[in-house]
Amino acid sequence: MLAHLGLVMIGEGEADAGEGFESGRAALKRRRIKPISLEPKEAISIINGTQAMTAVGVLATKDSAVLADNAQIAAAMSLEALKGTSSAFNLNVSKARPHPGQLRVSSNMLALLGGSKIMISHHDCPKVQDAYSLRCVPQVMGASLQAIWYAQDVLGVEINSATDNPLYFPEEGMVISGGNFHGQPVALAMDFLSLAVHELGSFSERRTARLVDDKLSGLPPFLTRHPGVSSGMMVPQYVAASLVSENKSLVHPASADSIPTSANQEDHNSMGTISARKARDVVDNVRKVVAIEMITACQGLEFISFKSSPAVEKVRAVLRSRVPALDRDRSMAKDIDVVAGMISEGVFVEAAESRCGFQRT
Repeated sequence: MLAHLGLVMIGEGEADAGEGFESGRAALKRRRIKPISLEPKEAISIINGTQAMTAVGVLATKDSAVLADNAQIAAAMSLEALKGTSSAFNLNVSKARPHPGQLRVSSNMLALLGGSKIMISHHDCPKVQDAYSLRCVPQVMGASLQAIWYAQDVLGVEINSATDNPLYFPEEGMVISGGNFHGQPVALAMDFLSLAVHELGSFSERRTARLVDDKLSGLPPFLTRHPGVSSGMMVPQYVAASLVSENKSLVHPASADSIPTSANQEDHNSMGTISARKARDVVDNVRKVVAIEMITACQGLEFISFKSSPAVEKVRAVLRSRVPALDRDRSMAKDIDVVAGMISEGVFVEAAESRCGFQRT
């Protein structure tokens, strides 16, 4: 990939400058760019794979942080629609097991649910405790948050480092052939990130499944006003389940593999570019899974007469401004794409922040 980019920079190879693929020289000319002449060591700097995995990893990690914020908001919406309780988010619980991610999510859930009339309406309900997908939001999502923070830390070091070889140290008068080009730190971080984001999606799908199951939700089957003749939110849950299943294969760690090259001189390789690319695929899939949960939770709230919290009501209004409630069956593909786009844009996080003390990842 980097070699093909490098070829175009020197006027060789092929590129698309807006008129289809053509020679690199013609593409540069079309854009009024002069080919560069490489000086010593510049060619190897262009094709060293570490910066590629780092660049893709930065995008994946940034998107993961935005997605984690939206996943917490989606969980609060589902908890409201399922008439769960916020008591498990009491900070005393998290202080007894003070993982920073767990504490952050507990605080966020309490903020998101503050002032909910739905929560007040069932303070005396006979249920002892909620299912794990509701009760364990701080523990599960908090762990994913910490993995995202770890990836941010690794990439923060990486983008401010020298990964060339050999390295010159003029003050000491040394030239050292080392191994800073090896992508193992990024590869491991990206594999960890993929798993953490997948868990956000797996967790989200379980709440969506509860929402459409009338035996678990106490809501109409598949959240339709016409049960028996309409599918309601049945098919979106299928989509969420299939995306989660696809991610189960994507989260196999690429860094667990290695294959030697260069006549066994390069006898261990990190596969970090594959790790980073897979991480982006996982993020894209989970974004749609969380979008489905948000749409489903909004639909569930249509059947509840009490007001949810100010933060959830604001998020719900923003979502409803683009996606109407489901009255009769329709294709939900466009709705899912719209909400996934809104997740990327951060509009739901902004809506929640305007009504409560939500803290971003």
